[in-house]
Parts: sequence; C-alpha cells; structure tokens
Amino acid sequence: METKTVHITTAQGPPECQLAAAKILAELLKNLRSENLSVTVLDRIAGQENGTILSATVQVVGAHAATIVQPWLGTILWIQKSPYRPNHGRKNWYVGIFELDQKSLSSWKEDELIFQMVRSSGAGGQHVNKVSSAVRVTHPSTGISVFAQDARSQFQNKKRALERISEKLEEHFAQKLISGVQQQWSQHHELERGNPVKVFTGMDFKPRKADKSFKTKRNKLKQELHKELRS
Repeated sequence: METKTVHITTAQGPPECQLAAAKILAELLKNLRSENLSVTVLDRIAGQENGTILSATVQVVGAHAATIVQPWLGTILWIQKSPYRPNHGRKNWYVGIFELDQKSLSSWKEDELIFQMVRSSGAGGQHVNKVSSAVRVTHPSTGISVFAQDARSQFQNKKRALERISEKLEEHFAQKLISGVQQQWSQHHELERGNPVKVFTGMDFKPRKADKSFKTKRNKLKQELHKELRS
C-alpha cells in the first residue's frame, strides 16, 4: 500500500481561484475514490465566498496511489468568466497541486523529546499532590510543549502527553512544509501558468485535454499575465 499526501493551494489567489480550488478538490476526490483509494481530507481552509477554499490537504492510501495522483500534480487551469465580478475581463484562473514529502511531514523523533515528571495540581485529592504523576513533554528545537495530568498513573499521563505532542508536531511540520510549497508556487507562477497539467472550463467544470505543445497558447497566457502584473 502506498501513501501520498497532496496539497491544493491558491497561493492567496482571488475568489475565482478559490472557487476553482473547491471544484478541483471535489473532482480530485471523485477521481481517487473511483480508483478504490482511501482518501482523507486532513485540512481545508475556507475561502472568502461560500463554497470556496484557500487550500486543502489530502492524504491518499492504496495500491498505485502515486501513479493515480501523478497526473494531478502541477498547475490546473479553470477557464470561466468571473461569477463574482461580471465586468472583469480575466477568464483564466490557476490553482496549484503539489505532493508533500512524507518524511518532511514527520521530521521529528521521539528521542528528541524531553520528559519531565512533576506533581499534579488541582482536583484529585491528596494523592496527586504527593506523587509526581504529571508529565510535561517538550520538543527543544521547536519549543513546543504539552502537559498531561488527567490520570493518576504516571504511565498513562506520559502516554497522553506523547499523543498530544505528536499531534502538535505533525501539525507544525505540515504547516511549515505547506507554507514552503505555497511560496515556491507563488514565486514560479509565471512558468507554471504556461503549462497546466489539466484544464477545466465553465461552471460545470468540464475537463479539456491540455495541449502539451502550448505554442500560441503559452504566449497568450504569458501576455495576459504580464498585463495582470502591470495593472
């Protein structure tokens, strides 16, 4: 079984890109599930308008996950007149999809953690105040720390503290990786926009085969981009 994690981003694009991202997410989930893959949306950040998203992260598990995900990686173009700004001349909206490195998502080890046994406080009777049953766990390089005193058993508190810091560290490194991906796509948007891996058209989001040669079309897209940057 293979596990792949992909991130859909508008790189803070306008509402039209955010709508495109929501439509792309729906199409991606439909495609992956049709291939009998297990799909989980790990996070989804809502956009400015109802039904839109700024970004989403999807975990894909199953046989041949890499092969099935691959055609979606890159820049996706949606061609549609703006549903929010009727007089806006732009019709091309771009969204990026990138694979997140599984090793980077889990770039910490348990032996890096510092465990401290301390006395519990608060309700629980005299027992918890006399015994060092509470546990504080710290990850020095990030400064992330958690505290557990729910159980009377030091073993149980250590287990809960480890679960809590694991969640926080996974989220920390995932967000760090996602921020880097978004920044990279934003910096190289001109090159990426000239070579979309998939093209969709209209509000019904019909797929259109991407022209890999992009001779005249690529020049036209670049001209539109230059005009947009100068405006």
